[in-house]
Amino acid sequence: MALVCKIELCQTKGITLTVINKDGKITQTATFDGTDITLTCKGENDTSTITQKTDSITVDCKDFIVNAESITCKSTKDTLHEATGTFTINSTKKATFKSSVDMDVTAATKLNLEATDFVASASNSAKVTALTSTLNGDNKANVTGLELALTGTTNASLKGAMVKVAADTTMNVEGLTTTVKGQLTNIQGSLVKLG
Repeated sequence: MALVCKIELCQTKGITLTVINKDGKITQTATFDGTDITLTCKGENDTSTITQKTDSITVDCKDFIVNAESITCKSTKDTLHEATGTFTINSTKKATFKSSVDMDVTAATKLNLEATDFVASASNSAKVTALTSTLNGDNKANVTGLELALTGTTNASLKGAMVKVAADTTMNVEGLTTTVKGQLTNIQGSLVKLG
């Protein structure tokens, strides 16, 4: 494979280095024009370009691949990662996402969080709001708190194969109309007052 190599020197356009591969239909060009450094690799169908200015470096290509033992990216101001296709982050070890102030996670349609063990905690308050909310434990579900309030603005239902309600001190059951019904109903106590 024979290559064509050219060096062009110009007092107004700077230096241009060109390597032409006629067999592979590839042209490689490096230009130094006193303002920008531009590296271009042009093939029959695709072209990649690296442009370096005094304040920026721009990479234009079809596929951008970085292979390294470790990678560190820091910005003193804003950082943006945007994909018009699928955005994937994979880690074979621990992954950490941390913000010194607020963090927003938004999905336009569906958000899935999945783990062997899932822990969510807040030092101040936690709130879950949805048109329909479901809390499910295949084996057991616990809801605990120093004070516990369950409220339904229209209806509230508690249902199970067996239901036990217990209070260590005082229990009040009140309603405009109250019905206690069962095939067998026991009312027990050292003192029972009806009416």
